[in-house]
Amino acid sequence: MMKRLTLEKIGELAGVSRATVSRVINNHPNISSHVRERVEQVIAETGYQPNQAARSLASNQSKILGLVIPNVVQAVFTDPYYPRLTQGISAACNQLGYTLALFLFHTLEQERDAVNRFTGNSLIDGLIITADNIELPFVPQLVERGIPFVYIGRPTVTDGVTYIDVDNFAGSYNATVHLLKQGYTRVAHIATAHNTAGVDRDQGYRKALTDRGFSVDETLIEYGDFTEGSGYDAMKLLLAHKPDAVVVQSDAMALGASRAVRDADLNIPEDVAIIGFDDLPPALLSEPPLTTMRQPIQRVGIIATETLIDMLQNPKQPAQHIILPTELVIRGSCGTVN
Repeated sequence: MMKRLTLEKIGELAGVSRATVSRVINNHPNISSHVRERVEQVIAETGYQPNQAARSLASNQSKILGLVIPNVVQAVFTDPYYPRLTQGISAACNQLGYTLALFLFHTLEQERDAVNRFTGNSLIDGLIITADNIELPFVPQLVERGIPFVYIGRPTVTDGVTYIDVDNFAGSYNATVHLLKQGYTRVAHIATAHNTAGVDRDQGYRKALTDRGFSVDETLIEYGDFTEGSGYDAMKLLLAHKPDAVVVQSDAMALGASRAVRDADLNIPEDVAIIGFDDLPPALLSEPPLTTMRQPIQRVGIIATETLIDMLQNPKQPAQHIILPTELVIRGSCGTVN
């Protein structure tokens, strides 16, 4: 019986018109409190569930947000960063009454075609986009077409784009300074040019060296792609130049670097100290536990969601640039030189 209930039937039971019931369901402001209470009481007593598609048409909002993770389908299921980020986004969606839709791409061609899917899909109110690549070809098109979105990371072009990021420069700078203060003199770096986070962290490392009176030795810098395997390969190359410490741009690469050090029959931190970046759960499980720069990944997801919903409700507000701090978490992989 409940499935057969209509707006007309709810209006009949509440003694109001169908239009009044619709206005109550869609939170129209021009409804007296006693009428609203009467309609809501009938809805509660009957268990009536409004048709979501009809509500979307009436309000021009679907209450659905899209999470776009470009060109990294495999990483979504192997890198602990993405589950933690998604957990923050989904928690905020649930709390604020929104549904989350996930968009994954396998190829760059799919990424280029993505904007047509977004613009042609009226069921998506706005998008949250993760910055895995330094260039995302569809972002300028989203700006041009006026599609609401929040970027997680720092885009290469920031005008008119709202983004949430952590202070990657300061995080890498502080990690490097910490090692130099501990007495290490050959501090290597496993970097990446994969996105702007990698670029900022590389610059932070270099600035820390020069500020402390050290020159930048390019033989002590190798590049990876945020994966454990690339960290392992980079560390094998660095060991030929005898570093006594290494700043690594992600925990995953740092775990790979740690494995390379052990495979070379060296000890951590006695022979090589290691600092990662992220503070993901595997950092505690490594041997020894990984010193790392903690970034508030889950919090980034929450703020990105809240910011996007605020944009939907206040579309004329200017773009926002939100930068969150990082924190050095000292564990066993980083000792002190005697």
